[in-house]
Amino acid sequence: MDVPSATSASSSAGTTGTGGSATTISSDFNTFLKMLTVQMQNQDPLNPIDSADYAVQLATFSGVEQQVRTNQLLADMQGKFQQLGMAEMASWIGKEARSAAPVAYDGTPVTLSPNPAVGANRAVLVVKDAQGNLVSREEIPVSAKPYQWLGAGIDGSPLPSGTYSIALESLNGETVISSLPVEHYARVIEAKGGGTSGTRLVLQGGVEVLATDVTALREAQG
Repeated sequence: MDVPSATSASSSAGTTGTGGSATTISSDFNTFLKMLTVQMQNQDPLNPIDSADYAVQLATFSGVEQQVRTNQLLADMQGKFQQLGMAEMASWIGKEARSAAPVAYDGTPVTLSPNPAVGANRAVLVVKDAQGNLVSREEIPVSAKPYQWLGAGIDGSPLPSGTYSIALESLNGETVISSLPVEHYARVIEAKGGGTSGTRLVLQGGVEVLATDVTALREAQG
């Protein structure tokens, strides 16, 4: 008579995810014991199963059960850490965070934090709109001091409100040494749980950035 082995019960227990409950584990264990009992009752008396095999099956199920409980504990800890992170991020609301996120321009000057490459003797802001179209190239001083970007287009007229990506081209003469996104300050209006990616900050204008990508924080200006 073919009887399902107890190891198949341990396999089914192993499929229990982190959302499994203690009730599910208990149910699986009772099923395991019933199957083990049936296996013992229906073994061939002339060729009985070695007692060591039973010990292996018990140890296997115990290991799976312990792993399920460990996974549940880790999931609970992760949830608590996320709650702690959100509580810490709450103190950032209303402050200005510096990051290389796109700029939400509304006609108000934006404080940029340029960082020209070593060896550059020219620095140019390259501004593109949300569709990736070039809307401005503005030469600025070769300096790491904060720079107030006024939002002027190629012809000098104000750009319409919208989201813009700003990069800094560092040049030596006419040779581009590097082109990197420029960091800027924007007010934090919301902190959102981001699951595995971490907490996300919503900046004024709706732009989102990972909290881990923020390089500085300051009190709101003005």
